[in-house]
Amino acid sequence: MAKKGGWVEFPHDNSEFAYDGAALKKNWGRLHKGDAEPFPSGASAKAVEEAWRLYHAGDFQGAFDAGIAAGLDGYNAANKAACIYNNYLETSDAKKQKAYEEIAARCEELQAAQKKNANAFYLHAYALGRYGQLIGVAKALTQGIGGKVRTSLETTIKLEAKHADAHIALGTFNAEVIDKVGGMIGKMTYGVSKENSVAMFDKALKLNPDSAIAKTEYANALFQLFGKAKVKDAEKLYAEAAAMTPADAMECLDIEAAKEELE
Repeated sequence: MAKKGGWVEFPHDNSEFAYDGAALKKNWGRLHKGDAEPFPSGASAKAVEEAWRLYHAGDFQGAFDAGIAAGLDGYNAANKAACIYNNYLETSDAKKQKAYEEIAARCEELQAAQKKNANAFYLHAYALGRYGQLIGVAKALTQGIGGKVRTSLETTIKLEAKHADAHIALGTFNAEVIDKVGGMIGKMTYGVSKENSVAMFDKALKLNPDSAIAKTEYANALFQLFGKAKVKDAEKLYAEAAAMTPADAMECLDIEAAKEELE
């Protein structure tokens, strides 16, 4: 796979994901149904729009560079590009860990400057959550990372009640903690439960029915929470996710991952 400045290039056809000119604003509601990111405004709007345009087309390095260059208003585009790239395309765990630490630090900088920026908190939780998965969920919990993830996700939802992706992440958080420490300790120490996990995924799918990642994460959680008892339900969710039509590069990667799980 060709590399550009150290970043792996998007490995799929992205001809359908070019949102040139007014097309970006026209499709914004669909493209950001999961993260409820507002359309760029203010002095740096054009530069931030371009960063998001590159992100949706799968030029994650271009989006990252453009987002950083646009200043704080471009951080969400830069951070999301780095999150999705590292989750799906980076193969080095050491590079991923470093990237997630840097994303979390930028998110904290943005939180301090823009206290009502929901995605400054969501992407903070995403980066720390993925970092925790890399070092091991049990280890991450002992380091206090779990509490930070939960707090950032709850803050996201407080700031933006329709943030479907934060509901997905909270559903996953509940399931992973229970999977590692059990239901009783999970409830007493971290306030998680099977009911909470299922409720979060149901809410996410109500907010964003076209989310492939909601379905695949829900399927994974069902395995963690209920084992073989929910195999049929999980397989149905994977199949639904795999059959979806992507609107951008991230959704394409989500759907390809669902196809792999199905196989």
